[in-house]
Amino acid sequence: MTRDLQYGYKRTVDGPIDQVEERVRAALADEGFGVLTEIDVKATFKKKLDEDFRPYKILGACNPPVAYRALSEEVDIGLLLPCNVVVYQSDDPGKTVVAALDPVKQLGVSGRADMAELAADVQERLERAIDTL
Repeated sequence: MTRDLQYGYKRTVDGPIDQVEERVRAALADEGFGVLTEIDVKATFKKKLDEDFRPYKILGACNPPVAYRALSEEVDIGLLLPCNVVVYQSDDPGKTVVAALDPVKQLGVSGRADMAELAADVQERLERAIDTL
C-alpha cells in the first residue's frame, strides 16, 4: 500500500475490476464494514454526459458500531460519513487500483479531539482490509 496521497492511501492489485471489487467488499466485511452507497462513475458519466471513462466505482463503507458512536457524540458528523473507497481500472493492463480516504484526516476537519480515537480505529480497519487484497 502506498501513502502517496495526502488524503488517503492506495494499492494496485492484480486482477480485473469486477473480481477485485468483490475482494474489496469481502475484505471490508471482514473488518465490520458494509457498503451503504455505490456510485458507478463510468455509467454515470456515460448517461449524464455521454462521455466514456475507465471503469470506476466509489463505495461508501460504513462500520455501524463506530458510526453510531460518532453520531451519538455529534449528530452533524454524518456530513463526514461514510468512508469512501474507490476501485478503478489501472492504466496497467490486468491491474486494478483500490484507494481509501484517510479517516483521521476526514474526521480531523471536525476539530474534535474525541473523534481521533474513532478515526484511528477506522483507519486501522481500512488499512487491514486493503492490505489483504
